[in-house]
Parts: sequence; structure tokens; C-alpha cells
Amino acid sequence: MAMASGSGCSASSTTCSRRPATNAYFPLLIPESFLHKEAQHVEGFAPEAAVVTHGGGKKLDEPLIIRPTSETIIYTMFAKWVQSYRDLPILMNQWANVVRWEMRTRLFLRTTEFLWQEGHTAHVTHDEAEEEARRMLGVYRDFMEGWIAMPVVTGQKTDSERFAGALRTYSCEAMMQDNKALQAGTSHNLGQNFSRAFDLKFQSESGSTEFAWNTSWGVSTRMVGGMVMTHGDDVGLRVPPLLAPIELVIVPIYRSDVERSLVLEAAERVRHSLCEWDRRESSRLRVHIDARDGMKPGAKYYEWELRGIPLRLEIGPRDLANNQGVLVRRDTREKRPVSLDVLGEDVSETLSRMQRDMLAVALERREANSVRERISYDRFRQFMDAEGGFVYSGWCGDPACEAQIEDDTKATIRCLPDEEFRSAEAPTTCLRCDRAATSEAMWAKSY
Repeated sequence: MAMASGSGCSASSTTCSRRPATNAYFPLLIPESFLHKEAQHVEGFAPEAAVVTHGGGKKLDEPLIIRPTSETIIYTMFAKWVQSYRDLPILMNQWANVVRWEMRTRLFLRTTEFLWQEGHTAHVTHDEAEEEARRMLGVYRDFMEGWIAMPVVTGQKTDSERFAGALRTYSCEAMMQDNKALQAGTSHNLGQNFSRAFDLKFQSESGSTEFAWNTSWGVSTRMVGGMVMTHGDDVGLRVPPLLAPIELVIVPIYRSDVERSLVLEAAERVRHSLCEWDRRESSRLRVHIDARDGMKPGAKYYEWELRGIPLRLEIGPRDLANNQGVLVRRDTREKRPVSLDVLGEDVSETLSRMQRDMLAVALERREANSVRERISYDRFRQFMDAEGGFVYSGWCGDPACEAQIEDDTKATIRCLPDEEFRSAEAPTTCLRCDRAATSEAMWAKSY
């Protein structure tokens, strides 16, 4: 049985132009027969499915699939709930774990079990479903760029890359520091494929019986990997301020018990003043004092830099004598003295600047490693064999051409980019075969 609770915007709390999604939870174990109802779906997920064949010491009458995704169980329930167009749209969001039996795992990016957010909707018309799929792609992009400071290219997947059973798949593609692409989030217009398979019908306003139009969309803990690989350096993590569990760590510096007592007392006053300032300004400052004994300041610096905490405030007896501390940025390693009298404003402004700077640095790196001018296929192969990056070029639309390029270079079409990401001058011929281009494609090696 599915469980649903209070409503709220799924995926991200952006301003909604439509009724917000309802948070729900659906079963982890799905009857195998459900997966077989949609042919493309079972073909796409069968190699990754984990199957439960025994329970309670006995062989099950029907094997159960540990959910690799939840379309089948959710649309089974939707079909029970919907009778009329008045019951639509249904907008549901689930935070859950899924299992996909990966042969080659990679921490955060491709693991057998992972956590994710998945949304599922049912609509009266195709256009409503398309609007929802595109809207959620925008929600994901806003979060990735606004919070993770990870710039992405959005666009439509080719048929070979689209979600199993979908009409169209849209994705957010980010460039990591090794110039490989990471598919950071997807949104799917499922058309009526699942509605037909699970008999999800409704009576229209005119009295006819119609199949609903569905969407699904999701992001996962893969975004944690995206954050690490977008911003990390040889020292460790660099966490964007908006995502940092601690935005500012205060490290007291002392040599004697007398100095320890003096500095810790001052550090607590500073923390308290920041919290008081925080309430006045409706800010989100998260402050921690590292008062651990038996560790030198340098060891503490190393640990907090490894963890990627955005700001460090060093306070010692000499600093207190001057009513100041030393503020250190994790992203640039910049150190500067700051007055304790205006520390709240200074810290807040620095955190905001860091958030913007980290996005700007990642965006500049992406564009520096993107090729938009026309290049020959030989040059493309050399580029992918070397440092790699994003290549925007023409594509004839032939899946055979797409497959051959992947065989030759390991690069795939990450997406057919949305208009704002396309080249100023549209390519006219295919990258590989020189036939007329039907669209512009963005090629890259990927995780």
C-alpha cells in the first residue's frame, strides 16, 4: 500500500505555478509481473534488477523486484485512484532508496544501492505533461547552479540514451574537473506508455475515455559526487557555502591555560554575537567552535580544509588585543584580518561572494574546455583521446553514426542542447559522415 503525507514542492522549494506535489512512499518490493507490463521498461532494467525469490524460508509464488525505479508500482496505484479528469493532475514525490545491480561501482556516481528523489505525475494532456517535465528540469538546474555552484547544460537525450519506456528524456549535464560529463539529473515525458500498460484511464470533460499522460523525474546522491568533482582540490573538499553543514569554524589559538580560557571565552562571545546577528538579518549562519584539546591549530586547519568548510576564523591573544580575527577562505585560501565589531556582515558578504565565485570558476573551466567551432572527425578523435571536454557539432540523426562515434572515441551524445546552449551559428553537417545535420549535439566522455 502506498502512503502519502503533507504536500510541498517536490525536488526543490521553488515558487510553484501549479498545485505542489504530495510527498509519498511506495513499496520497496515490486511484483516481477509489474515490470513486464511495459516492454521497453523491462528490457531497460532487467540487466540491473535484483530479484527476491525466497521469503520466510519458502520459495515465493512470484519473484519480487527490489525497485530500480518506481514507475510500475506507482502507476498501478494511480490507476486505482483516477476515474475522472477532475482527479488530475496527480503530482507525487518520493524520497527513497533504489537498487540497480551495477557491475562496476563508483562511489556516489554509480552504486548498487543509492538514495534519490523521484517524482511521478499524471496529466490530462500531452502538453501539460511536457510542461511539467520541462519545469522540473528547470528546478534541478536552479538547484545545481544556485546551491551546488555546478553549471549544467540542459537538453534532450537521443533515443539511445532516453529512459526506458519514455517518450522523451531531458537531462542536466555537468562537466567535472577531468573534463568528463556527469548526468546530474533527468526529467522524462513518459507519454501514455505506462498509462496504457497499467490501464490508467479517466473520463474526459467531453465524456470520452482517455489514457493519462505521465512524467517522472529524479536526482540522486550522484549530485554529492558532482559537488566533490566540480570543486574538490588536492587538499580535500570545497563545499559551497549554501550546502555546508558548518559555514564558519572558529579555531582558538593559545599556548597556556590562561590564554586558553581567555580565547575560548572570546570565541564563545563571537559565536553568540553571530547567532544574534543571524536572527536579526534572517540569515543562515552555521558556526562551530573547535575547542578540542590535544590538537595543534595546524592539525585543526588541515581537518577543516579536508572537510571543505568554507570559512575559518582564527583567534589568538594578539588578535583579541586588536579586536580582530583572521578570516580564511577555503576556496582561494585567502587570509585577511577582520574586525570583530562587524564580523556578521563581513562573514555573510564573504560567503555570498564565495558562492558566486565557485560557480563562476566552474563555468569558466567548462567553457575553456568546450569546442564550438567546426572541427574534422580526426581532430575530434584526437581531442577526445587527449584532455577531452564538450564538443558541440552537427549530427545527422542516424543512430548508427552515433554508435560508431562511441565505438571510436568512447564519447556519447550527452544531450541535444536547449536553445540557450546552442552555437551562435548552427552546424550544417554531421561530425562524422558529413551528411546534412538534423540537430546540434553535445559530445563528451562521461561517467
